[in-house]
Amino acid sequence: MSNVELEAEIASVGDVREINKYGRSLRVENIMLKDDSGTIQMSLWNENIDKVKEGDKVHIKNAYINTFRDNIQVTLGRSGTIEVVE
Repeated sequence: MSNVELEAEIASVGDVREINKYGRSLRVENIMLKDDSGTIQMSLWNENIDKVKEGDKVHIKNAYINTFRDNIQVTLGRSGTIEVVE
């Protein structure tokens, strides 16, 4: 599913990990989103990690849903955005 837009609360955040991919050093953090329909995992990369914290309500646009290691998750990709809302 693509072009997903949703508002949710960040229920929990994991530890930030540093990985080396294709010779580039990247940061990644897994978070859990929740809304009235349930919870779903999401991975944040690099600068998006610093935008949010546990308990924030966020608006996610242009994301997509995929499966990674048999888990359904929200992914921003290159054109997706995440912003904290009041």
